[in-house]
Amino acid sequence: MKNFYLITNALITFTPVLIIVAIAILFERKLLGAIQRREGPSVVGLSGILQSFVDGFKLIFKENILPYKSNKIIFFFSALFIFILSLSSWSLISTNENSSEVNSDFVVFLIFGYSIVNVYFIILAGWSSNSKYAFIGALRSAAQMISYEVYFGLLLLPIFFFTKSTSLVDIILIQKEIWFIFLFFPIFIIFFVTSLAETNRTPFDLPEAEAEIVAGYNVEYSGLIFSFFFLAEYNNILLTCSYMVTFFFWWIFIRSSF
Repeated sequence: MKNFYLITNALITFTPVLIIVAIAILFERKLLGAIQRREGPSVVGLSGILQSFVDGFKLIFKENILPYKSNKIIFFFSALFIFILSLSSWSLISTNENSSEVNSDFVVFLIFGYSIVNVYFIILAGWSSNSKYAFIGALRSAAQMISYEVYFGLLLLPIFFFTKSTSLVDIILIQKEIWFIFLFFPIFIIFFVTSLAETNRTPFDLPEAEAEIVAGYNVEYSGLIFSFFFLAEYNNILLTCSYMVTFFFWWIFIRSSF
């Protein structure tokens, strides 16, 4: 009975994330296809709507290949922990003012702490693969994340000084009168560009090294283990969007939850 309860909770937690990630992947592929004047996914399901789900099932049943002389323990757990960190970051987002875990001045520091720890696992993933391509890709990705992470934090300082608080709930409630996008519009534009760099989106997808036919630090990963990176990447995109809405738009949702 206890095992059934744990499995049920895991499905309730992971299923919405997987569905949202699948929809986000499909939307991105459709958008890039329209920009590049091509059709994009169109075969599986109505207008290709099931393509992401089929790709997910394919990754689950594909063979997991472990590189020769790689550190197999670090190779596996670095991918797993990157996925766990991306999921646990959602606990810092809340629309409930009475949530004592989120209504704290230390939440912002936890957000940056999760991002910094994520860099270590990226380096470990590239190093444990026993591949120069993967290790160079990991260093390149870590350098980009660290450089923009500092800028990411500096951009939020004017908002912290204006609100006199680093609590996400306080920042949201202060925007009852006016959204911060109107007060800090130049900061919002720079924040948006920095978010693209943080999530390795075009044109800041240099760590993937597509011109070199190399996928960066996860080039040696395959199957289910590779899906951890894939899910974490798109989950981080949704997280960054949530932070952007929190700092520049969001107050009506928390107001409606009282």
